[in-house]
Amino acid sequence: MGEMANSAVEFYPKRGGGGAETNHAGDFGVTLEELRSLMELRGPEALQKIQDSFGDVESLCQRLKSSTSDGLSDNPTDLEKRRQAFGQNFIPPKKAKTFLQLVWEALQDVTLIILEIAAIISLGLSFYQPPGHESEGCGSGSGGGEDEGEAEAGWIEGAAILLSVICVVLVTAFNDWSKEKQFRGLQSRIELEQRFAVVRNGNVIQIPVAEMVVGDMAQVKYGDLLPADGVLIQGNDLKIDESALTGESDHVRKSVDKDPMLLSGTHVMEGSGRMLVTAVGVNSQSGIIFTLLGAGEGEEEKKEKKGKQPEAAVETNQNKAKKQDGAVAMEMQPLKSAEGGEVEEREKKKSNVPKKEKSVLQGKLTKLAVQIGKAGLVMSAITVIILVLYFVIETFVVEGRSWLPECTPIYVQYFVKFFIIGVTVLVVAVPEGLPLAVTISLAYSVKKMMKDNNLVRHLDACETMGNATAICSDKTGTLTTNRMTVVQSYINDQHFREIPDPSQINPNTLEMIVNAISINCAYTSKIMPPDMEGGLPKQVGNKTECGLLGFLLDLKRDYAPVREQIPEEKLYKVYTFNSVRKSMSTVVQMPDGSFRLYSKGASEILLKKCSSILGANGEARNFKPRDRDEMVKKVIEPMACEGLRTICIAYREFSCDPEPDWDNEAEIVTDLTCISVVGIEDPVRPEVPEAIRQCQRAGITVRMVTGDNINTARAIATKCGIIQPGDDFLCMEGKEFNRRIRNEKGEIEQERIDKIWPKLRVLARSSPTDKHTLVKGIIDSTVLEQRQVVAVTGDGTNDGPALKKADVGFAMGIAGTDVAKEASDIILTDDNFSSIVKAVMWGRNVYDSISKFLQFQLTVNVVAVIVAFTGACITQDSPLKAVQMLWVNLIMDTFASLALATEPPTEALLLRKPYGRNNPLISLTMMKNILGHGVYQLVIIFTLLFVGEKIFNIDSGRNAPLHSPPSEHYTIIFNTFVLMQLFNEINARKIHGERNVFDGIFGNPIFCSIVLGTFGVQIVIVQFGGKPFSCAPLNVEQWLWCLFVGVGELLWGQVIATVPTSHLKCLKEAGHGPGMDEMTEDELAEDEEEIDHAERELRRGQILWFRGLNRIQTQMEVVSTFKRSGSFQGAVRRRSSVLSQLHDVTNISTPTHVVLSTANASVAPGNSPAPNPMPLAQSYF
Repeated sequence: MGEMANSAVEFYPKRGGGGAETNHAGDFGVTLEELRSLMELRGPEALQKIQDSFGDVESLCQRLKSSTSDGLSDNPTDLEKRRQAFGQNFIPPKKAKTFLQLVWEALQDVTLIILEIAAIISLGLSFYQPPGHESEGCGSGSGGGEDEGEAEAGWIEGAAILLSVICVVLVTAFNDWSKEKQFRGLQSRIELEQRFAVVRNGNVIQIPVAEMVVGDMAQVKYGDLLPADGVLIQGNDLKIDESALTGESDHVRKSVDKDPMLLSGTHVMEGSGRMLVTAVGVNSQSGIIFTLLGAGEGEEEKKEKKGKQPEAAVETNQNKAKKQDGAVAMEMQPLKSAEGGEVEEREKKKSNVPKKEKSVLQGKLTKLAVQIGKAGLVMSAITVIILVLYFVIETFVVEGRSWLPECTPIYVQYFVKFFIIGVTVLVVAVPEGLPLAVTISLAYSVKKMMKDNNLVRHLDACETMGNATAICSDKTGTLTTNRMTVVQSYINDQHFREIPDPSQINPNTLEMIVNAISINCAYTSKIMPPDMEGGLPKQVGNKTECGLLGFLLDLKRDYAPVREQIPEEKLYKVYTFNSVRKSMSTVVQMPDGSFRLYSKGASEILLKKCSSILGANGEARNFKPRDRDEMVKKVIEPMACEGLRTICIAYREFSCDPEPDWDNEAEIVTDLTCISVVGIEDPVRPEVPEAIRQCQRAGITVRMVTGDNINTARAIATKCGIIQPGDDFLCMEGKEFNRRIRNEKGEIEQERIDKIWPKLRVLARSSPTDKHTLVKGIIDSTVLEQRQVVAVTGDGTNDGPALKKADVGFAMGIAGTDVAKEASDIILTDDNFSSIVKAVMWGRNVYDSISKFLQFQLTVNVVAVIVAFTGACITQDSPLKAVQMLWVNLIMDTFASLALATEPPTEALLLRKPYGRNNPLISLTMMKNILGHGVYQLVIIFTLLFVGEKIFNIDSGRNAPLHSPPSEHYTIIFNTFVLMQLFNEINARKIHGERNVFDGIFGNPIFCSIVLGTFGVQIVIVQFGGKPFSCAPLNVEQWLWCLFVGVGELLWGQVIATVPTSHLKCLKEAGHGPGMDEMTEDELAEDEEEIDHAERELRRGQILWFRGLNRIQTQMEVVSTFKRSGSFQGAVRRRSSVLSQLHDVTNISTPTHVVLSTANASVAPGNSPAPNPMPLAQSYF
């Protein structure tokens, strides 16, 4: 059903879309302006306008040189002419940031700015020469051991710091740039896959959405997302969700005679029809709004810089939109809640926060970041204060000097040096490699997941999937092949276990079956000849209907002649299939003026509406409730127990006088005559049982939620291995489920759900609301000590709410409707359950990669901060100089994040249980490793610092005067430090206390090349770095000692692994996610606000890290196209991100909220739940 994947938008215009402005009104009988003004009207006004300006829709069609039956010709010059006159169907994408802009952004970093200023002051001062020798009296070490050459080299440190800052900025900018490029590629791939059905030369073909032109005749069907504006030519029971444009959650009924206007960006919720395309791209309704909002130009940046736009600007924007766009912009109100309708307090509080709730990992990282950032800031401040006090007391109190004016530059130089040391401590304390590691890891995984048929739409979904503890899967198409074939039937009181010979069936009944199936299946469903010789015929359209059409072909009959005789336009009334009716009916007018209704649907539902049945002789006979019960027992249940889906086919005759009231559906679809019941087989996909076994091994519970009959569902669940004989499990129907979870007042109670879900494995005959309730119930549940992370798969429009509510929503790429894709986080391009297992593997790998990097990173940070801090306090100088720190910190961070974040996943990842929501980021084992290695490194470095000169018999580097040459002593410390980090990087590859740290190391060429590369650069720095890197060349013996100590890291790692974690009672885990269990919703909201507030505050002034975290968000917003909305026109996607910004900003000034009619409305026992009015297009907001 590939045609379900709609709308492609080419990412880069082949030529500017500017041609739209010039009007070729001469060629067509209508101008662009006329069409634009027509599309701004609704309902009766629009009909009036069509009548006044064009006469009727038919003549509008003629003016656009199109035909209602044959559509446009495929003539390229004609299509080109239309593009010239009315524009192309895409909205030019937001311009990518140039490399220079990215460099400028990277320079905005607070820490880097502090470093730059310090370096410039240091540079300036190094050129200042105090006159004569008066400086002798300026205090200790000012002139000391400097010779001329050294004094001239004073500028080098400042210059080196500036140089390393430039390096860092370029690396950051390059990373951002390549990421943006990657996502643009991904983006265009998503868009190229979107196609839409149009009629050209009388044939229905699928074309990329960007190729749609004004005048095209488009086929609209259930689940589509409209890629252009148009006027309805012919419709069956069409209902549209326009909440994307108007904020109205109720579905709008469209019909040729009442309201024929269809708008781009809206969803088809029911029915089907044909529309004449009247506006595309920037001229369509959503395109106009988008252009009003500055076509996304710079909106994001402005918003980030100002926090929120000044209200005046918003006002003018709003007014402009109102003036030009009448009803649409005026009604744009933010629809915040996706929760069964009730607008939550928390949502209100967060209404001015545009981004989706933080993913589990981001929440944990943010919290950890705030803690580390604060600690680093305190440490660096203390360092500077101690150094300054020490110097002041030493110089002016102990030595009793007075402050001489000519000495000022020298004192200032000392203060600048102290300041630089302080900033260095800060730089090292802040793990700014972390955001990079997260982004690299996610980007790398997303790229690789494409190969595993997972198209990731929201980056964080990839990592959340690793924590999944439950999967609620659809049956049809996900666990089964979605290739339906009729294998059993019950016709004329006879149960056929295989396809009967046509001669065995009464001719009248056979005729009835042929008509009932041919006419009462969507005309878009058909059977095509196979692609390859000897292959199976291709099923196009709804698979169940294709199964029925295939049944006709097996009976040696054809559906095409019947359809030619009664084309779609002649169908008198169609009640299309939806999840509440569970049936579809079509009314046709017979030659004598009477009417006949054909109906097909789920057998137990439709048989209740039958009062007679065609018997053995082809004549109708009475069909009483007793007969029905017997039929259920003898025919339907045996079929269902074999895993067949049973469909009943029925009809009813009406006289033409008086004409029935077709809108009273309950009166029309009743008193039917049953023609036949067929059993349709949908075989289980061969790879599914193994995939489900893997999930169960990995600690993930798989549940099946289906609309099918409970016996069919149970049979399939057993074949898949979801339920094993002898297990303690529940299989229940939606009705029973609803009865059990509601109290006397009909309200859903969490405690009641908690009694059911842990054992529930199959939920059959479930409505979309049931699926949503179940998912919400599992996510909110606190019965088990581990909170659940739920993934949901879905393909139908009705799955939207559940997909949205789930932690990770999977939509089907082939069979999925646009609405489902829109609500999902990951699209399975092959519709296969086993791809979900791959997603779990990649997700766990992301989580582990980030933990590996954290383990490595925090060891470096702890050691470097303590060394810099104590060194500065004891020796008035940091043993690791600013430039060396920058090398260790930034280069090793950046490279290490690349090395550790690109470890490929292994099958072993599926052998452990999921971490769950409240598992800390840094486990006890990791904490043991960090502290263990930290102790080893500190012992070595302090030994070298205080007795190193004696061991190696070299000059001491302690208490060296300002601008003194680099010492071998401090070079050895620097070199040992770096080599220990290098070997510890190998240790960091394992985080669960495994012994073999080299396991699979050669499977990751990136890791090997980075470790060797870093080692090579280190040799160059030490031997030839000289003054800028404060390094003196070392001899072979010294190098070997440094290496020996470095390799000691690996041996020490084995010692640490031997110590059982359980004995270390004093260790604490760190990086817990916000502890959801102990908090109420409000506290939770405050906690999130607090984190966000901390981020904002620190972004203002203190710490690189917050910008880093922010950078993750900005980097993901580079992707905002990709991030906020979904799989249809990139245009609409980009547009929605801007719309949502407009909403969020307006929301700050006027928090309006629309309360939706509750989707979980209480359902009276015995009634089927009301159709779910929940707006599915809320992915926009």
